[in-house]
Amino acid sequence: MDKNMQYGDDYKSIPATSVGSGVGVELLPDIYCYTNQIVNLCLVGNPQSGDFVLVDTGMPNSANEIITEVEERFGEGSQPKAIVLTHGHFDHVGSIIELIDRWNIPVYAHELEIPFLTGKQKYPEPDGSVEGGMVAKMSPLFPNEPINLGNHIEALPSDGKIPHLPEFKWIHTPGHSPGHVSLFRESDRTLITGDAFVTVRQEYLYKVMTQEKEISGPPRYLTTDWKAAKESVIKLKELNPSVAVTGHGVPMTGDELTTNLEKLVNEFDQIAVPDYGKYVDDENLH
Repeated sequence: MDKNMQYGDDYKSIPATSVGSGVGVELLPDIYCYTNQIVNLCLVGNPQSGDFVLVDTGMPNSANEIITEVEERFGEGSQPKAIVLTHGHFDHVGSIIELIDRWNIPVYAHELEIPFLTGKQKYPEPDGSVEGGMVAKMSPLFPNEPINLGNHIEALPSDGKIPHLPEFKWIHTPGHSPGHVSLFRESDRTLITGDAFVTVRQEYLYKVMTQEKEISGPPRYLTTDWKAAKESVIKLKELNPSVAVTGHGVPMTGDELTTNLEKLVNEFDQIAVPDYGKYVDDENLH
């Protein structure tokens, strides 16, 4: 393993899973969503061409599972051209060092996420006091120390382009983290949201386990700027997406997506913003 790369001191597996774990869904010929425990990663690229990019890298200690899924879809020995991170929280960068070691490919993230991915800055502590259920209560156990990818991490180009994904552009959607991005393809209005909004109430263990579909704002226990989070959801709704692959929960498409996203924007303060928690600023929101 590259000795310049390392996980944070608190890096560990989290004993949480869902009924969707291990399930992959092809939404479009070149869009494949795979659920790793409680989080989704996305393979973007057509298996017939063999060129593809991995968006996010799942939970800690999942590298072998991810490699198996990649090779089942694209063929033995296949590897992505790059990894694109929507953000650097532990459940989106789990296993990334093992994957870089195996594939020796570049990783891209927004420049504001780079400090969290080069060992310089840790994320704010997850808020176990935030309104929510068992997952919220467990969240202080989640890793938040920065990982260090050394010179393997690069900032996404400032013009919105994404290397190796010429049809997509990245959109800055902060709130859940400072450099959070979502990926959008204009031609068919495909959206990869990361955690800007999700389709499961991520704070409640029962709902996470059962993957009960319900549009929601970003996971509360790690969202520190609710004003920015609301503006990000408004920005994504204005794109009028037809397909949304979210960081948590099952994908949403068509009229169901349009209706639910409109509801989330109109009722964001009621649906998404917790009634209490250390990152809630009542004056700005309610």
